[in-house]
Parts: sequence; C-alpha cells; structure tokens
Amino acid sequence: MTSEVASPSPLRLTPDALAAQVPLAIELGDRFADAGFELALVGGTVRDLLLGREINDLDFTTDARPEQIKPLVSGWADDIWDVGARFGTIGGNKDGFQVEITTYRTESYGQDSRKPEVAYGDTLAGDVERRDFTINAMAIKVPAIEFVDFCGGIPDLMAGVLRTPGTPEQSFGDDPLRMLRAARFAAQLDFEVAPEVLLAMREMGDRLGIVSAERIRDEFDKLILSKNPRRGIEILVATGLIDYIAPEIPALALEIDEHHHHKDVYEHSIKVLEQAIDLEQSHEPHMEPDLVLRLAALFHDIGKPKTRKFESGGSVSFHHHEVVGAKMVRKRMRELRYPKDTIDRVSHLVALHLRFHGYSGGTWSDSAVRRYARDAGDELTRLHKLTRADCTTRNKRKAAALAASYDSLEARIAELEEQEELKAVRPDLNGEQIMAILGISEGREVGQAYKFLLERRLDRGPVEPDVAEAELKEWWAARQ
Repeated sequence: MTSEVASPSPLRLTPDALAAQVPLAIELGDRFADAGFELALVGGTVRDLLLGREINDLDFTTDARPEQIKPLVSGWADDIWDVGARFGTIGGNKDGFQVEITTYRTESYGQDSRKPEVAYGDTLAGDVERRDFTINAMAIKVPAIEFVDFCGGIPDLMAGVLRTPGTPEQSFGDDPLRMLRAARFAAQLDFEVAPEVLLAMREMGDRLGIVSAERIRDEFDKLILSKNPRRGIEILVATGLIDYIAPEIPALALEIDEHHHHKDVYEHSIKVLEQAIDLEQSHEPHMEPDLVLRLAALFHDIGKPKTRKFESGGSVSFHHHEVVGAKMVRKRMRELRYPKDTIDRVSHLVALHLRFHGYSGGTWSDSAVRRYARDAGDELTRLHKLTRADCTTRNKRKAAALAASYDSLEARIAELEEQEELKAVRPDLNGEQIMAILGISEGREVGQAYKFLLERRLDRGPVEPDVAEAELKEWWAARQ
C-alpha cells in the first residue's frame, strides 16, 4: 500500500520546494504523463533531496520500456546515450544534471554468476522494494509530486539507520555488493547499520566471491573518498568483509603483549588517513578529496607485519617496511584492478613515506633537498601531506618539532625549485652532447655517463657546460 506522507519538518521538502529545486523533474514528468506513462524520482536522488545534500544526478524509474523512453527524452535532453538500454536504462544530460531513466525492474545474482540477471517489473512498488536500503527505496511521482514510502525509509532516514527493505539475507543474496554499500553509505552519511544487517554481513561475506574485483574496488573507492571513511573501514573489519578487499588492513592490528608494548599500527593508519583528509584542505595547495593520497595514507605501513622484529631489550623494529609495503600495495591494487597510473602513484608514496625521517633533526644539504624533491617527482605535494599526516604522536613538543622541521624542508624545496626547477632536474649535458664529447654511439655507456652527470647535478647544482664537459672527460678517462 502506498504511504503518502507530508515531508517531516526536519527534512524540509515540500512540493513547492521540490518544484523550485528540480524543475527538470516536473518537465520530464509532463512528457511521460502526456504519453501515458508513469515516472518517479527514486533512489539516492530522493534521499539526498530529503537530507538537503547537493544533487547532480536525477534518477528516475518508469513503466515505459527503453525503446519508449528514448523518443520521449530525445529533443528534451541536451544529449542522450543508450549503452545501458539492455539493462533498461536510458541516460542523458540536461542543464548540468546527469539524468538516468530506468524501466521498473528486478535484478539478482545467480548462485555463481558475477553478472546480475535483470527482468522488467510492472509496478513502482515492486521496483523500490528490490532496492538495497529503505532510505534508497523512497520515490516522488512526477509531475504530481506525490511522495511514496513503501518500505519505511523516512523513519530510518530520520534515525540515521541503514536497513534493508526485506530481510538482509534475501537482499544480500540477490546482490552481495550491497554489503559493501552498507559500509560505504555509513561512511558517506554518518549512519549506523542495523544490527540484523551487520549480522547478515558477517555471515554472508563469502557471497562477495562472485562479484568482480572492479565492482568491489569501485565501492571501496567511494568509501575511501567519503567524509568519514573510518566508520566504513571499521564496519568492513568488524564484519570480516575487508578480507575480500584488503586483508592486510586488519593484519595491522599487531598483537600487543605484556613484554612488547608497541603502537597499534591499524589505529595509527586510520589516524593518518584522517589527518591526510584534513590536510587536503588545511595545508596548501588545497585539493579536492584525493584517492591517491588517501590510499597511500591507509596503506603506508602495510609492510610492518612482515618486517616486525623483536629486538633485545623489548623494542620492536620494522626495518625496510616501506620497501616491502610498496611491493605489497602494488600486488593488492593489481588484484583489485586499479589503473596502472594509480598503482604507480600510491606505491611510490608508500616507498617514500619515511624519507623525511632520515633527515629530521639533522641538517638538510642542498643535495639532499634536490634528491628528495626529484625522487618525489609529480607526487611531491602528496608526499608533503602524507609525511605531515604520519605524525600521530601525542607528545605536543615532538609534534611541533616535526612540523617545524618539515616547514623548513618545504621552504628549502620551494627556494631551490624557484632557482633550479627541481622537478625537471636534468644533467648539465644531454645525450647527444655526451656522445659528441666522448666520441661514442648510443648504448649502455651513454646511459652510464648520463647517470654520472645527473648525480653530479644533484650533488652540487647546475654548472656551466664547459665545467660539466671537464667532469665528464675526467670520469671517462678514469674508466679506461
């Protein structure tokens, strides 16, 4: 039975307000109604409208079939696409909004299938009741602006609770990826997950084995880019679902016993992630939520469990954990089908995250500053933020000293960058000049000479070509 309710005052969405906020929905509703079809805003669009969140997407559902939807949208949308037509979806853009219109449908996974089976439905009620959570199962019929809530989404929205329309076992059996969405929505919206939903997530994790790595990765990325990824990660760890994404993360909760007291690396890693998120905006240059920085922050100490060693006297060491960690990150991200560029950037940051601490407290020579900036390359800004975020000490004096030391390093880098263009440091002679001076052709020796001149350039800065030529000849003579 349709539940037609006035919007509760905390949610502040009246028909007039909706018409003013998304007049496109009314326009499109008129087109469908004139053609004899139903149309309703649905899913996350309705949820976000009720929560007062910014919306860029308009998701609709209808009783029209894709071949009937397309001509209704043509001439109205700025452009349209039908790549999702076989799943019942026609998409388009209109006045800066992405619009998707999907035929009423049901979908589910077979027992061993990685692709959902899609079938068309006949009613709005049947369509929303198959959705993942009650807060995503509300609809607004247009153009009449009739709010319907078949599954109790409004009470759950107001309580900040994630609950499935039917039993969680049936919902997750139909689409196992919904278990990851529960953690993601909890992180994005700061919602709690209902106890029965958490229980099903614990018991049904093996169903994720039929979901492709790409879809799992995409959900994880959305969680990491949310405003509160700690909440989502903790849910994944508590339910064991993290084992299907990155089992290395719970392994960071190193055992602490009465003889070997040391930091919980899991908690430290979450804290570094949170501090990196803060630094995205609080430390210049400002950046939007950044997946590479956040993944590097979460994974920066991933190599510690494999390198942990108990030293005499009760201390614990993790020698070369940054090198081991970079390899582990690369392997894990490949398995999750991340793009090569993203893998390279994250693993590079993990490999470099300790570099600063080799110099902190000491004196940075110009050579050391050049090498730090050159090795970071295009990741220098992210490395600045990651290194600062990695300071989680509660000792205020130590924290202030580390921050001051890094301030000094950044200033030195900026000064040398202005003088020497550090990110593009090259030897004082190029390959053609090297071959001409030494009278050799292309080959390994040219590369060796190039490397020698680059090391000299990093050591003492730029020199005139004649000075570099003399150094090159001296090096070459010593080899003969």
